[in-house]
Amino acid sequence: MSRRQAIHAAMLPEDLPGSGWYELLEKRPGFPRLDSDVRADWLIVGAGFAGLSAARQLVRRRPGERIVVMDAQRVAFGAAGRNSGFMIDLPHELNSESYAGAREGDLRQIRQNRAAIDFAREAAEEFDLVAHLSPIGKLHGAADASGQKALERFSRHLATLGEDFTALDGADMRRITGSTHYRGGIHTPGAMLVQPAGYILGLADGLAERCGVVVYEQSPLLRLETGPVHVAHSHHGTVTAPGVILAVNGHIESLGLFSRRLMHLFTYASMTRRLTAAEEARLGGEPEWALVPAHPMGSTLRRLPQGRIVVRSVFSWNPERRTSVRQVSRFGAVHDRSFKARFPMLDGVEMQYRWGGHLCLSRESVPAFGEVRERVYAAACQNGLGTTKGTLSGMLAADLACGVASELLEEWQSQPPPSRLHPEPFMSIGARAWLKWTHSRAGLDL
Repeated sequence: MSRRQAIHAAMLPEDLPGSGWYELLEKRPGFPRLDSDVRADWLIVGAGFAGLSAARQLVRRRPGERIVVMDAQRVAFGAAGRNSGFMIDLPHELNSESYAGAREGDLRQIRQNRAAIDFAREAAEEFDLVAHLSPIGKLHGAADASGQKALERFSRHLATLGEDFTALDGADMRRITGSTHYRGGIHTPGAMLVQPAGYILGLADGLAERCGVVVYEQSPLLRLETGPVHVAHSHHGTVTAPGVILAVNGHIESLGLFSRRLMHLFTYASMTRRLTAAEEARLGGEPEWALVPAHPMGSTLRRLPQGRIVVRSVFSWNPERRTSVRQVSRFGAVHDRSFKARFPMLDGVEMQYRWGGHLCLSRESVPAFGEVRERVYAAACQNGLGTTKGTLSGMLAADLACGVASELLEEWQSQPPPSRLHPEPFMSIGARAWLKWTHSRAGLDL
């Protein structure tokens, strides 16, 4: 019989209001708070891409068993509802100069990413969420000579991988985006775009209403007592379950797991108010598109069919796992300059929403995954691609917990655990210097 141990939360998620994706959702009654002592077969901590994917996979693998999901904040309010909404199938290594990695590793990553995208697409069809998905692929845009060279390297790499892409010149980019800012680009067809907060909230609703999954929000995990049966404590209630999946991304370290092995960054975004008909006419271009910069540290943009534009750029090193109003405002000024450089015809269009979102990375871009205590499983550290890798990590954690073997799970488990970081203060000094240097190299892509 396993010895009882206690896992304590040293820190809780605490995101600031203002995420445009969340604010655009229709206001509705929330899920209940955990305010009693309940029993379940499975407890999932975290209602994001990983947690809800794990819940759906458990529903499929173990029909009839009681599944409880608890989240520290409102569902879709946290990191899952704050990203750019790109479910990317191709290599997307943020630590590289052009997103590319080693060939065999990238081929493996493509297989994994496409399995996650297929899973999300099936979930959207099952729960009537297709309005939150756009299978239009993504653009890579190069704004200067350095960006064009990075794009050429990435294009050559895609060719060696046997992947389709379409080369675009400056006129093509203007026809699509309405902007003369880009010298050229490529289009890759496999990425799927999501309204992340809408997808997450809809998935939680669907699992609760159609599958009997019990969802509690504003119910943080404060302490987990592990043993033959685990007991999770929140402010006003407990969940007792023999199986637990911790799908909390970077906050896995807040629970004392993978300590000093994870890197915590924030990235920032701004969303315009809705454009008027006259402003959309001045802009031209296509009504919906999504663009990642040729340099990974440049500005990501999305034009929404609802007549808004989102700018996402700048990474900050936040080992305390939270951002501030000051940082959001400071980096919002960078978004304003990026927006003005790309869309001078939209002078006077204000940003209505600004926000920051938590990313968790490891030095080797490997997940924090696996059985961390007996029948306690981690599905965390998504390495800056939480929509895709979070989906995959959650579904595979459920398979691991259920003893369902697959080639995907074998590949995911074959990765080494995250390695230890350098000691402080050297780690933070080096990380902030590296971010400053890489931002400076982004050039006009920023």
